[in-house]
Amino acid sequence: MKFISFGKEKTQVSQIILGMMRTSEMTTKNVADLVKASLDCGINFLDTADCYGLGKAESVLGEVFAQNAELRQKVFLQSKCGIRVDSDFTWYDLSKEHIVNAVNASLSRLKTDHLDSLLLHRPDALMEPAEIAQAFEILHREGKVLNFGVSNMNPFQMEMLRTELPFEIVADQVQLSCAFTPMIQAGVNVNLANDAAVMRDGGILNYCQLHQIAVQSWSSLQFGFFEGTFLGSEKFPQLNAVLNRIAEEKKTTAAAVAIAWILRYPAKMQTVVGTTKIKRLAEIAQATEINLSKKEWYEIYLSVGNTLP
Repeated sequence: MKFISFGKEKTQVSQIILGMMRTSEMTTKNVADLVKASLDCGINFLDTADCYGLGKAESVLGEVFAQNAELRQKVFLQSKCGIRVDSDFTWYDLSKEHIVNAVNASLSRLKTDHLDSLLLHRPDALMEPAEIAQAFEILHREGKVLNFGVSNMNPFQMEMLRTELPFEIVADQVQLSCAFTPMIQAGVNVNLANDAAVMRDGGILNYCQLHQIAVQSWSSLQFGFFEGTFLGSEKFPQLNAVLNRIAEEKKTTAAAVAIAWILRYPAKMQTVVGTTKIKRLAEIAQATEINLSKKEWYEIYLSVGNTLP
């Protein structure tokens, strides 16, 4: 496993992050086994959110920590807030009051006294940087959050927050995979009159690389917006052919190669994997040891129908 320096303390965290979104319906024992297996693979970073399973994902992880106190000390724990869900209505709220209340609720469910990292889950169109800064100051002063970041925000939104924030933004969690590449396409097709040249994200990858902000990919083995995995999908025959060929040559799995493709980008890269299968997790953990050549990286990029000008 390879590691990066993360946050103000330069904590060494794994490039691969275990995503806990799908754990809300699992038993405490099964989640504990999954966390222990991730540590055995060298993965020491857990990512969850207050809205996953309407809080259940945090609650079951909290039970794991309660029953296995040593595990909390071994993992770097990140959660997210800002998505509010009622029975029939969902909206975004990055007000000072909600951020503080959401973190307190997360800490209670997680049965811990602090988060190592907190991400703002989605941009709130009504967010006010000064309010967010006040919430962060309170949470940091009380020792409840050590590092702060964002998720699904573009460079201008991050710049707007930085006008008020007393802390560095440590991470931006965004969608990226072999089969979901708009951020890559815009960088390759600069100043061209084609759809691929449209910069929908504002240059997140370059911005994060410039400011040493960790890029955390989500849906790393998925295509579309939660449409399913591309691995073995008949919708992506050429991609799977290339992944399988490279995997055979490197004596690994197609999943590991697909994750290695994300980590090959020359920024501070991490990738969130949401598998609940221990065997699959062990296979994916091999990704940080795979060295893709530039030719192999471009083969994978082009195999989904992308083109080079």
